[in-house]
Amino acid sequence: MALKNFEGAVAVITGGASGIGLATAQALRARGAHVVLADINQQGLRQAEEQTRLRNSEATGNISSIPTDVTNEQQVQALMQKATETFGRINLVVTCAGVGRGGPIDLFTSAEMQTMMNINFMGTYHCVQAALPTMRQQQSGHFVFLSSVAGKLGAPMLTGYCASKWAIRGFSIALRAELHGSGIGVTTVYPAWVDTPMTQLEAGELQVLNVHIMLTADQVAVEILEAVTEPRHCHYTPDYERGPG
Repeated sequence: MALKNFEGAVAVITGGASGIGLATAQALRARGAHVVLADINQQGLRQAEEQTRLRNSEATGNISSIPTDVTNEQQVQALMQKATETFGRINLVVTCAGVGRGGPIDLFTSAEMQTMMNINFMGTYHCVQAALPTMRQQQSGHFVFLSSVAGKLGAPMLTGYCASKWAIRGFSIALRAELHGSGIGVTTVYPAWVDTPMTQLEAGELQVLNVHIMLTADQVAVEILEAVTEPRHCHYTPDYERGPG
C-alpha cells in the first residue's frame, strides 16, 4: 500500500546509524514522519539521533533510537513492539542494516558467509516477522528492502554478497505475492555502488574489483521515498547497470 503522505507516518529503519539508513531517516523526518532508528552501533546510533534532530530542527516528527542487533530475533521483536507501543502503529519499515565483503571464494570462509547471510537476509526476515502483526491489525503498511545490483547481476569476487542480496530479492517477490490484497506493500531497492561507511571500509577490495562509487546515500534516500509513494515493487537507482552497491 502506497504512503502518499509521510506526515505523521511511523517509520522504523534498521542500519540507521549511518549510510542509507541515516539518510532515509533524515529525509523522512524532513517530510513529517516519526522515525525510529535501530542499529547495533550504540554510540553511532546516539550520534545519528542527535544529528537528525539538529539537521531538521523544525521538523514536527519525533525521533528515537533503539540499539538493535538484527540477527537477534528477540531484539527485533522488542524493537517493533516498542515502536508500536510508542506510536500505536508502524507505517513503514526500511531494512538498511547490512554488511559487504569481497574476495575469491577459495578464501571466503563459511563463518564470513554465515555472518553475511545472518545480517543481510535474516535481519530482513526478522523485521518482517516482527512488524507484520501490527501491520495486519491496521490492514496497512509498507516494507522497503535494500537489495543491490548484486541481487540481480552476479559479480566475480562477490559470491557471498551476491548470495545474500539474491536471497532478499527472492524473499521479497514471494512475500509480495503472499501479501497481495492485505494492504501491506513491499518495495525492493537495487542500488549501484553507494558512498557509505561499508564501502569505505572495503575500499581496498573495491579497488581490486575496479569499482567506482557512483551514488550518495542522500540520493538513494530520495529514490526510496519516491518508490514508496508511487508505489513501485522494484526500484533501480541511477547507474544500476554499472555495478552493485
